[in-house]
Amino acid sequence: MKKITTLFVSIMVSASLLFTASCVQDLNVEPIDPNLETPEDVLNSIEAYQQLLAKCYGGLSVSASEGPDSSPDIDGIDGGYGQYMRALFHLQELPTDEASTCWNDQTIKSLHGLSWTTSDVFVTAMFSRIYYQIGLCNEFIRRGEAAAAEFQGEEMDYMIAQARGLRALSYYHAIDLFGNVPFATEENSVGATGPEQILRYDLYEWLVNEITGENNFRDGLRPLAQTEYGRVSQEFATMLLAKLYLNAEVFTANDPEGRPVISAWQECADESSKIVDNMSLVDDWQWNFSADNNLCPEIIFAVQSDGANIQTYGSTNFVIKGSIVSGNPEWQAALGTNDGWGGLVVTPQFLDYFEGEEGQDQRYLFTDGSEFGEEPHTREILDNSNFASGWCQMKFTNLKHDGSPADNSTSSYPDTDYPIFRAADAYLMLAEAVLNGASGDGQAALDAVRERAGLGSITLTEDAIISERARELYWENMRRQDLIRFGLLTSSTYLWDWKGGSYEGNGVDERYNLYPIPSTEINSNSKLDQNPGY
Repeated sequence: MKKITTLFVSIMVSASLLFTASCVQDLNVEPIDPNLETPEDVLNSIEAYQQLLAKCYGGLSVSASEGPDSSPDIDGIDGGYGQYMRALFHLQELPTDEASTCWNDQTIKSLHGLSWTTSDVFVTAMFSRIYYQIGLCNEFIRRGEAAAAEFQGEEMDYMIAQARGLRALSYYHAIDLFGNVPFATEENSVGATGPEQILRYDLYEWLVNEITGENNFRDGLRPLAQTEYGRVSQEFATMLLAKLYLNAEVFTANDPEGRPVISAWQECADESSKIVDNMSLVDDWQWNFSADNNLCPEIIFAVQSDGANIQTYGSTNFVIKGSIVSGNPEWQAALGTNDGWGGLVVTPQFLDYFEGEEGQDQRYLFTDGSEFGEEPHTREILDNSNFASGWCQMKFTNLKHDGSPADNSTSSYPDTDYPIFRAADAYLMLAEAVLNGASGDGQAALDAVRERAGLGSITLTEDAIISERARELYWENMRRQDLIRFGLLTSSTYLWDWKGGSYEGNGVDERYNLYPIPSTEINSNSKLDQNPGY
């Protein structure tokens, strides 16, 4: 069984931490459970601060403090679809060619159809999770910096750096998904009425400064080799910075103040090279997505799962069971689980990226169900309400990478962690940066990813990059961002089944390159302006 030391603790935080009707309107509200002890009662040892930090990590893994869906941390947000990684998948993968769903839960069809509104429950769930996380981290930083002298020192400084890293991760998701967003740090006074809105441009610069500026959090973290698994490391910060530089032109475009677009391709190459030069790719690609991926040396940071200790209806439980038909033990056994929810498929346009290389590319892990005795699924999504329309992924599995059962193989919850950052992404970021004028050996980086997959070299081009990122990183919550960067998400030049709401697919308004600020937030905070077009 995995050693779990950073997650799933029962300590809860009270006033100035949880967000109720509005996720960010009031920084001095009561927790869902009024009987919980206050921070002043429980923060009486360094171990108590460690537990509070564990809650910051745990907020990425679970929706509640006990069990998969006991009493969700956020009042009014379902503990299943509102889990952080599941909510992220909804917004990063379902609007793209990489994933579609036959479920009819509330407004979920609007995600793949790129037709959501300001009141969409799945958009609201992700927004709420982001700001719940930011609130947790702000509170830890605030409490840690104000802790008694006996608790100050190297361990407290290290914990504060981790909280800042986790906060930066959630602000990175905020800038990517929502653009101009509410902004609060540990310096916001408790009881302030709605936080100010920060422009996307300014949030980009703030995030970069958090990692590179004076008193940055990267310097306060430890190298990956010296970091306990599941915690953020200096390499985590490097990957986050590289991702910011990779998307700098998107994040700083259309600035209301007319500032020039920031291009940071050389900076992206420099940061990516720090990973490429020091981290190799493992031979078995699927190890990254198996029940023992906590031992995979390619993973830089992952959100943890554990069949016994970290149970959730989101994260890898969602992507594994969502890809299996219910009531087929053979199919379930092939992915090491005991149930199937039958809802998630890939589009035929995504499968086209593997055309001609299906037998060579070890990343080609899809099924039409026939190998498990099912009537073959159609490759095309002819009916987007029928699970038999569309093929299913077998990339994520609750088996160990050697094919043996997971340690908790009898559990209803997987051991497989959900990768956030891994080395292969740095290789592809370096290649893309070089393609855009940076110096570095981008061709060698691209070739290394393809060689590991079992393929030969291809010329470094835009098409090569967007295609290789699709093949290498599918269902890792990057596709929407990649399509936006290449101008393909909303355009009519690249279509997939049910894009825009029709089987043939169609282009949509450019406003769908960003999600709206939820109407509940706009209505409760007069300082917020809605994103254009909504």
